[in-house]
Amino acid sequence: MEDRALAMQFGPAEQARLHALARVEEPLSVSELASPEARRRLAGAEVLITSWGCPRLDADVLDAAPRLRAVLHAAGSVRGHVTEAVFDRGILVTTAADANAEPVVHFTLAAVLWAFKKAPFLAQDARTYREDLRYVEGRGELSGVGRTVVVVGFSRIGSRLVRLLRELDLARVLVVDPVADPAAVRAAGAEPVSLAEALPQADVLSLHAPALPETRHMIGAAELAALPPDAVLINTARGSLVDTPALEKACAAGLHAILDVTEPEPLPADSPLYALPNVILTPHIAGSLGSEARRMSGMALTELERLTNGRPPLAPLTRDSLTRQA
Repeated sequence: MEDRALAMQFGPAEQARLHALARVEEPLSVSELASPEARRRLAGAEVLITSWGCPRLDADVLDAAPRLRAVLHAAGSVRGHVTEAVFDRGILVTTAADANAEPVVHFTLAAVLWAFKKAPFLAQDARTYREDLRYVEGRGELSGVGRTVVVVGFSRIGSRLVRLLRELDLARVLVVDPVADPAAVRAAGAEPVSLAEALPQADVLSLHAPALPETRHMIGAAELAALPPDAVLINTARGSLVDTPALEKACAAGLHAILDVTEPEPLPADSPLYALPNVILTPHIAGSLGSEARRMSGMALTELERLTNGRPPLAPLTRDSLTRQA
């Protein structure tokens, strides 16, 4: 993992727990797997605890780690480092994505509630109009009651968001997810629909689909044009879900957007999105940061504890499951 990930995720308490569970040599962490020192450590490693910045675990790396039994990821997506070779060799892979989902859900719920009132955009307007409060009339209906939220992706995060919204009993919730069980969607209090059906009804469109080839630019010019005039697009998932040039044009024409992720990330300095008062940009902060990130390392350590005690993992990943999730 990167040095910053180690510093953020493995404080004294986590390191003490790690040393109590396993034999740990020095260096405790590496950010590359090609140097003689890294290869020396790989030769005896039974478990890798990985996080942000882990190099790809390809056949060459795995050949240098003949005793490797498990890759326990102390973050969310493993797509950047877990290769087919890992599954080919029967190595256990786990993820702390469930722990990472919680702050994203909380951030997104806050974004949805503020979007109902157009609060972030009115805050931008206040800098221009100041004491002339007539600007409050320029952002459409400012209410959450009886509105419609469209959640794209009944994922770890999407499904949690649906349940929280239904607990508040404010909005009608539609879910777009072609692989989700419709019964599970209904049980959560939402209605399963197609994207084409959902978009014209969306007061708020919140994206929670994984970044897969088939989801790339799933929200393009036609989809953005189908949204109601005062709709708000929220993206806390992956920037690649949205066609950026189409989004720039739609926002220039009045679409509201709250974007924690973009494509590219960060946006180039000349992107028109920076200057638009109907666009809020945050620097990919919805996921785990600071003390939140230690919940993910704690989950990886719990997986290590279960492994040493011969108990099944809590959050295993398979080759097949990676075709459906980030």
